[in-house]
Amino acid sequence: MATNSIYQTPLSSRYASKEMAELFSPATRFSTWRQLWLWLAKAEKKLGLPISDEAISQMEAHLVLTEEDFAIAADEEKRRRHDVMAHVHAFGQNAPAAAGIIHWGATSCYCTDNADLIFLQKGLNLLLPKLANVIHKLSKFALEYKDLATLGYTHYQAAQLTTVGKRACLWIQDLLFDLRNLTRARDDLGFRGVKGTTGTQASFLAIFGGDHDKVEELDHLVTEFAGFKYAYPITSQTYSRKIDADVISALSSFGATCQRIGSDIRHLAATKEIEEPFEKDQIGSSAMAYKRNPMRSERMCSLGRHLANLNKDALDTYAAQWFERTLDDSAIRRIDIPSSFLTGDILLRILDNVVSGLVVYPAVIGRRIKEELPFMATENFIMRLVALGGSRQDAHEKIRVLSHEASAVVKLQGKDNDLIERIKNDEFFQPIWGEIDNLMDPATFVGRAPEQVVKFVNTEVKQALDPWVDVLSEEVSQLSV
Repeated sequence: MATNSIYQTPLSSRYASKEMAELFSPATRFSTWRQLWLWLAKAEKKLGLPISDEAISQMEAHLVLTEEDFAIAADEEKRRRHDVMAHVHAFGQNAPAAAGIIHWGATSCYCTDNADLIFLQKGLNLLLPKLANVIHKLSKFALEYKDLATLGYTHYQAAQLTTVGKRACLWIQDLLFDLRNLTRARDDLGFRGVKGTTGTQASFLAIFGGDHDKVEELDHLVTEFAGFKYAYPITSQTYSRKIDADVISALSSFGATCQRIGSDIRHLAATKEIEEPFEKDQIGSSAMAYKRNPMRSERMCSLGRHLANLNKDALDTYAAQWFERTLDDSAIRRIDIPSSFLTGDILLRILDNVVSGLVVYPAVIGRRIKEELPFMATENFIMRLVALGGSRQDAHEKIRVLSHEASAVVKLQGKDNDLIERIKNDEFFQPIWGEIDNLMDPATFVGRAPEQVVKFVNTEVKQALDPWVDVLSEEVSQLSV
């Protein structure tokens, strides 16, 4: 059947990187199962079980499935209603000398759970360098614009000035939290290893004639073959689904960060202060040809929302497990684990593309400051009057009255803000008339924002990125749509 005739998830068909889509592909999954069976057989052979060299060689020669192998496994699964046993039989046809020892002593979760842990680890290893690169590029942007004053917003109302670079540092700091969380989630991952049907290793103890040391060594060998530092000492039939929740929660938190950053950029695009990249032939609207819609940031918010909500599935799945295992975890994990990693990967590609080409419009930013600065400058006026011996309370009341009058002119008459003229015409403020222009210099309203940016980037950010310095790049992620 043609691929355009059946549903495909847009996560893989439309957005995700090739490497992440391949990681969660059927080919990778089932080849990993075969690799796990090979590791088990090699470890069992090393510990004295009667497994021939020919069996090992045949298994090694057929780790990658052909289309014919997939067809055989599909037919077997229709017959047996069991995916793992379907692939045991398919592998056995490829490696007849090993057909009788494949999966010896194991339960299905030996394949499925250990494979998932491998995918979690590899998936995080794909995501983390991309996140480090986004932080690196955004840090350069922050330093470039550390001195450019811009309106701050609280309650989405104009507030004390900050700088464009300082605002970018708010985003960077949250991304550093995500880098920390995802690194910890990866480094905390263990292996399920060989634990048997309920986690007691009873089947392996029977195989090795009650030799506990050999069972422990088997677990150690397979874990070592898989490249993990340790295996969880306690499991049921599965590894604890709390581990999935731990990893997906870190990814979901990153999704929320993307929503936050994307929303800020969308608001700034609406006021024409900052825009995401907009390509020469890009169309913003099918009807309104003049539009420059922030579609990348909107997609970031949309997919960030999806990712931010996946942790609820993971937590519910963990909580719903009974005793040593129930199968109601299976179908949802097949959806949620790949979805969380594919979505995280897509978001990082979008973020990289956006932060690599952010467009700043200083003239527009300056105009918006000019519209609001008269109100903000009043705090400086009050402090200066008090320094000259005036009453803080009297100055505050004068400013309050004149500000409301000027605000009415702006809102009701649509005229420019005339607060400064009103102050210059009020004798109460005569002591500071000669200083008003200096007191309204935008650079005097940003506090320590430039210094904060420099210190933050050169200390916190540098320390966090030091482990990733070899993978940092100026290459820009290209989006296919």
